[in-house]
Amino acid sequence: MPSYLVGIYRPGGYDPARAEDVAMLHGIDNLNREMVAAGVRQFAGGLQSPDRATSLRWTPEGELIQDNAVFLRTDMYLGGFWILNVADQAEAIAWGRKAARACRAGVEVRPLHD
Repeated sequence: MPSYLVGIYRPGGYDPARAEDVAMLHGIDNLNREMVAAGVRQFAGGLQSPDRATSLRWTPEGELIQDNAVFLRTDMYLGGFWILNVADQAEAIAWGRKAARACRAGVEVRPLHD
C-alpha cells in the first residue's frame, strides 16, 4: 500500500490554547481512533510552535550553519501530520478532508517515496 503524508497547516501566531476548544480536540481524537480502526494510520504527531524550531542550512561557501527558526519563512507552518498507508491517492484525500474538518485547518496530502 502506498504511504501518504497528511499535513495540517496553521497560520503564524496560531495559539492552540485559544484556538482549540474541547469540541475540536474531541474531533481530532475521534479521527485518530477512526484511522487506527481502519488500519491506515502508521504514525501521527503534532509539532510545537515554529519558535521552537532549529534549522541547519548550507551556505554557498559550503558551511553548515544553525538557525533558531523554521526553515521556510512563511505566514503558515506545519502544525502536525499523519503518515497513512492507504490504497490510493483518492483514499488519502478522503482522510485529508476529514483531517481538515477535525482540525479546522488547511491540509496538504502528499505521497511518500516508496
